[in-house]
Formats: sequence, C-alpha cells, structure tokens
Amino acid sequence: MSEHVANFGRRSYPALVFDLDGTLIDSLRDISEAANASLVEQGFPDHALESYRRFVGDGVRVLFERALPADRRDPELITRCAAGFATHYALGWNRHTQLYAGIAGLLDELSRRRVRLAVLSNKPHPFTCQCVRHFLSAWNFEVVAGQKEGIPKKPDPAGAVAVANELGVNPGQLALVGDSSVDMETARNAGLDAIGVSWGFRSREELWQHGAQVVIDDPRQLLDLLP
Repeated sequence: MSEHVANFGRRSYPALVFDLDGTLIDSLRDISEAANASLVEQGFPDHALESYRRFVGDGVRVLFERALPADRRDPELITRCAAGFATHYALGWNRHTQLYAGIAGLLDELSRRRVRLAVLSNKPHPFTCQCVRHFLSAWNFEVVAGQKEGIPKKPDPAGAVAVANELGVNPGQLALVGDSSVDMETARNAGLDAIGVSWGFRSREELWQHGAQVVIDDPRQLLDLLP
C-alpha cells in the first residue's frame, strides 16, 4: 500500500462512479484513429497517438478544438469534424480497445462486496452505452451516463449529481474514480471524493493539481481504500 493510499484511509461507499475512457477501458488508439480519419477528410494533418492524451477528456468538440490549427477552429468546421469522427468511430470503436489490466478483478471484487457501480463519461452517450454493454457486460453498472443534450459535460457537477440522484445516494457518500483533471474537478464540484488513477491518459501531477485526494497506481489499490 502506498503512503498516499494509507494516508487517505479506508472509507465506505455504497456506490462508486467511474470515468470510462482512460479509467476502465484503454480506448486511446480507436479514438485517435477515428479523429485522424476525420481530420484528413477535412484536409488537415493527423496527429500522433500520444497527442490524443492531451486532446481527449472534454468531449468530441473540444477534442477537435485542440486538434485543429489555431486559426481554423470555427464552429462549422468543428461540427463537420465531430460528425466525421462519429462515422469513423462507429466503425472502429472496438478494434483495439480493451479493459485495463486488473479492472476485471477489481469489478469482480466490488460486485462481491455489493458496491454499486456507475459510469459518468464525456463520451457521447450512445457510444458510452455501447462500450459499457460490450466491454463491461459481466458487471451490473446501474447507471451509465455519457454526454447528453441538456446536461452540461464534466467538470460541471450536474452529471455527477444526476448519477447520484438516480442511484438514490447523497453525492457526499460517493467517490468518482478517473484519470484526468476533468474527473477530479467534477468530483470536487459535486461533493464526491476524488480518486485519481495513474494508468490512464493523463499524469499523476495533473491529478494532484486538480484536486485528487488520493492517486492509485493499480486497480487493486482501490480495494485498499474500502473497509
């Protein structure tokens, strides 16, 4: 057990809310290939896989705001790129994506302990549901929430509060587990505990700087935080 995990102590949660991409599933290659295909269709160069670690996390439109040249980030072009992404991602969303090592065992144990499970993602809601059905069907995720019209995306607290309400649990009794500043800020904004994971798309430093109360390096370490 790391010093930071030990310092956080053990806390009882009736449910845990997980980010999806970069936390439960390693989807970066499929996302980057779909985004690059859309960029090339619009006449722009593609980006290296590692660049997408910085581009993802705030929704598809923000991804293209970051990926497009600074002088070409007009709303109409971003809309076309986002539409192209949806087309390409629909064809290749599961080519390379897989669960991170240790996630299956973690979810098995959480289910055995009757900790309820939820997903809150900035991925478009239909793709979020599709990925959960495909990669996480062995476990009962009671609430699955991607980016939807009418609900502000993370780090706005509205989505996390809505998940808590659907679970019938006070937000203060929950923790949000995620790999980015967006997740940590969402947790803090909504009153959830903020648990960062270092195996995802962003750095440990980013997680600490944006409000993580603890950062874990292996999925099994999450169990060290529970009674």
